[in-house]
Amino acid sequence: MQEDYRTWYSHHLGRDIEMLVYGNWGYPVVLFPTSMGQFYEYRNFGFTETARWFVETGKVKLYCVGSIDKDSLYAKHLHPGARIWNHVLYDKFLHEELVPGIQRECNVQKIGVGGASFGGYHALNFAFRHPEQVGHLFTMGAAFNIRSFLGNYYDDNVYFNNPPDFMPGAQNDEFHRMNIVLGTSEYDFCKGSNFQMSDILNRKGIRHQLDVTPWGDHDWPVWKDQFPRYLSMI
Repeated sequence: MQEDYRTWYSHHLGRDIEMLVYGNWGYPVVLFPTSMGQFYEYRNFGFTETARWFVETGKVKLYCVGSIDKDSLYAKHLHPGARIWNHVLYDKFLHEELVPGIQRECNVQKIGVGGASFGGYHALNFAFRHPEQVGHLFTMGAAFNIRSFLGNYYDDNVYFNNPPDFMPGAQNDEFHRMNIVLGTSEYDFCKGSNFQMSDILNRKGIRHQLDVTPWGDHDWPVWKDQFPRYLSMI
């Protein structure tokens, strides 16, 4: 399976963002790493290997992008206002720089996004903030409420990056054109968050799949089982 190492200089972030890209062509899927994970995390845990058939047959092209979690929501040394602002800059990097570049490279109007654990938060938050850019959303073992990272601090940036807060009032026809899968498992400590998000989507009439694996907990074996099943839905 072809692996391509790339760096993307972000003007919003003022730094290079590293990534691994798998495949020459196919529908693009951006994968976000787990909490403070690196761009090579999915390779090291054998996660990308589960997508080998989809990549080698040209059905999907994977973009495993790095995060700035250590400088944003996990940056306890920073004021909460600075943490969420750095996260906003990461979203601007995705929305205005990386994703448009992927759209041009793959000649598509929309991309797929996914991730396990905190990567699932990144994927869902981006998809629901920018549904005009996302056609497929896959989360695995994710939680979606970031308010615990910020203590009592709250402002518009927190609101608009906390899906349980902004989604009940969000209106966009593109939500109804998105393939959404919320993946969890029987003993996943994030299961409740997925049921909560599913309830929000149900109340809004947004079609989605709540997929509960009947075994396993919050760990890689579950996510590696789920991912190829979700890719088959593209």
